[in-house]
Amino acid sequence: MNKTRHPTICVILLGALILVPTVARAQTPGAGSNGRINAFRQLDELLPTPNSYRTASGAPGAYYWQQRADYEIQVELDDEKQRITGSETITYTNHSPDSLYYLWLQLDANIFAPDSDANLTVRAPNLQRVSTNALRRLLVYKTFDGSVKITSVRTANGGKLPYTIVKTMMRIDLDKPLATGKQVKFSIDWNYRINDSSLVRARTGYEFFEKDKNYLYEIAHWYPRMVAYTDSTGWQHKQFLGRGEFTLELGNYHVA
Repeated sequence: MNKTRHPTICVILLGALILVPTVARAQTPGAGSNGRINAFRQLDELLPTPNSYRTASGAPGAYYWQQRADYEIQVELDDEKQRITGSETITYTNHSPDSLYYLWLQLDANIFAPDSDANLTVRAPNLQRVSTNALRRLLVYKTFDGSVKITSVRTANGGKLPYTIVKTMMRIDLDKPLATGKQVKFSIDWNYRINDSSLVRARTGYEFFEKDKNYLYEIAHWYPRMVAYTDSTGWQHKQFLGRGEFTLELGNYHVA
């Protein structure tokens, strides 16, 4: 006759469940007994292991490299339509040991596209306490399209380059791999509407002064720019959410 052992099984399962949080905390670097990260912990588990690219002090190593991007930009601000139109030629130098088959650029102004991550992650206001002006700003923010319109991407010889836009990022597929130590030159034409900062608040935009009928412009992240390509992370293609900044490649700028 078989005897049931359900109480024993329950005790074993209960013990396993009790141990799970303890194991999870033990696997979290820098976690204390309460599961919180110690702000004064040693940074050994966060700092990269010293290698030929990066020394233990954080200084560049013997084989450290950094990409280069030089810009020649022609840009115009239309004071009647509050629109920026530009054309740029980028000379990109590959100092990495890798052959590059495509390039990534930032289109930061695409945060003003209705389907941008910045737009879709805005917290909803308390509609029971929202003011009329705040509700108006919310409606404008949700419908305003200030995204970048790319009208041309071409090689130095005038040939078309295929590209893909992924919200605030754009990938350009090269016609041939860019080898170590080589350069590629290409041009981009673009335009976009400038946001009214009194309705669509951001670190860029314009303000209209009714008394003297003039516009004041404070413009930021207004041109397509190369993202960083590094030995530790490869291409940086995280989405821009409107706050914070990303590392950019060094280079010369000629703007007219």
